Amino acid sequence: MIQQDYHKILVRAVNWIGDAVMSTPALIAVRETFPKAEITLLANPMVGQLLQGHPALDRVMLFDRKLKHRGLLGRLRLAREVAAERFDLAIILPNSFDSVLVPWLARIPARIGKASDGRSLLLTRRFYEQSPSAERHEVQYYRELLGAFGISAEQSAPTLAVTAQEEQEAVTLLIEHGISAEEIVLGINAGASFGSAKRWYPERFANVAQRLAASWGARVVLFGGPDEQELVAVIERELSGNCLNLAGKTTVRQLMALIKRCSFFITNDSGPMHIAASFGVPLVAIFGPTDHIGTAPSSDKAVIVRQMIDCAPCKLRVCPTDHRCMTAVTVEDVVQAARSLYEVNITGEP
Repeated sequence: MIQQDYHKILVRAVNWIGDAVMSTPALIAVRETFPKAEITLLANPMVGQLLQGHPALDRVMLFDRKLKHRGLLGRLRLAREVAAERFDLAIILPNSFDSVLVPWLARIPARIGKASDGRSLLLTRRFYEQSPSAERHEVQYYRELLGAFGISAEQSAPTLAVTAQEEQEAVTLLIEHGISAEEIVLGINAGASFGSAKRWYPERFANVAQRLAASWGARVVLFGGPDEQELVAVIERELSGNCLNLAGKTTVRQLMALIKRCSFFITNDSGPMHIAASFGVPLVAIFGPTDHIGTAPSSDKAVIVRQMIDCAPCKLRVCPTDHRCMTAVTVEDVVQAARSLYEVNITGEP
């Protein structure tokens, strides 16, 4: 068991939105294990925005590997900033060598994390993973990682937090675009980080959106990052502009509040999928090359649509063959899954 007298704790966050959402039960475990400690998250700007104001944290400290903290000199600069805070415990959630380098350079006396990537000597206590189950979800992995050090909590579901003001601003933004607070909002997220293999086809997303919106009397809102604007524009054209395209036009905090406002969500395996799941938004997630067990949305209001293909999940960024895991998923597959889930969660009918 880990000793209980740490007062200033640094948690090195994971680097992707989806992983960060799935790590939130681990953050809650840190808070419950050390209720009187000051807990600081060290995160990149994107994840820092996502977890700003999370109840498990006291504050967020940002690093930027593209600018101020780029390269070796940047890491040394960050280490000096971290050292000035005089943390007495560093909890390293990612498995990379780089993620433990700064806490080591900052001479934080206790540094715990997984023994991986040749970094064991930089840790003071290590988690040695033994034959993980093929059925294990990423949420459970983070809980096991911290549990090895006696850091645990009852809660297992990912959680995010937005303020009342952020929620109201999301409602106001939609009203400004003609979508009232009472209308059904169908969110469409056709993008996905990591690579093109994770993405279902924009024309099919558009067809699904058109059919469901007509059936439910819903208003369609399109989401996506700055580098997904061209992709989302295809859907907007297919819908003849009968939608609100917010791709590349929101901060992470705005995205969170807008997704929470959605009545239903159709998405690829992605960060926004995990955001929607954390807020309990009913959703259909389309999986192809990624692990539908390990990274499934943690929600009883989520349905995964996928086809049993021999080469899936391959976990490749780009499909080297014919993308059959995604071409095999039809518009009808997604529409039927959405309608079944909608009947239970929106109309209350079985």
